[in-house]
Amino acid sequence: MSKVAVVTGAGHGIGKQIADELEALGHRVHRVDLPEVDLSNSKLTTQYFNDLGPVDILVNNAGGVVGQVHHPLEEITDEMWAAIFGANMMSTFHCTRAVVPGMKERKWGRIVTISSGAGRSVSLTGIQAYATAKAAQISFTRQMAYELGQHGVTVNCIAPGFILSNPSTQKQWESYGDDGQKKIIDAIAVRRLGKPTDIANAVKFFASEESSWVTGQTLSVDGGHSLF
Repeated sequence: MSKVAVVTGAGHGIGKQIADELEALGHRVHRVDLPEVDLSNSKLTTQYFNDLGPVDILVNNAGGVVGQVHHPLEEITDEMWAAIFGANMMSTFHCTRAVVPGMKERKWGRIVTISSGAGRSVSLTGIQAYATAKAAQISFTRQMAYELGQHGVTVNCIAPGFILSNPSTQKQWESYGDDGQKKIIDAIAVRRLGKPTDIANAVKFFASEESSWVTGQTLSVDGGHSLF
């Protein structure tokens, strides 16, 4: 049955692939990204969802490192930390809060958050705020699953491994050089990098009727990297 879905961070890469594949299933998909709406802004996010109306499926994909690179913790400013938390955790909070009342009322909902392997381990690029925000998304997923399950709403999380999905990740991949790239591939059980469609496939399951007895879970979609 066709549902109304919102995919955040859908302008490119993983988010675009998720939106495309949900749309291919027949869902009516709303794609939201900067600069259309700053989801770290509570008022703007609330207004966006109020204008949109009821949402059945929410995919919290917006996030990233906001152009930051590794610095020692003592060099991290409040503004740098807040920017990454805003893009990742606060956007997830604002969007989830906005859709929950309608989902409760209709007794059906699917919320899927795209976290990161960094949230379960460490940031390979050493960005402290990113690893912390991604871990917070996982904890938020568990809490929301506990609170919303009785209302027919499931809440799950995906922790992707290294996905070549946009110019930023391509640049990161190239920076490792041949030896660094081989080391990363050798630490992945299936011996390949991930693709956006690998993440979209997991989202499709969590967003489906078939996943109705699965909630509060964080699925590592990383080719087996987390085994090592």
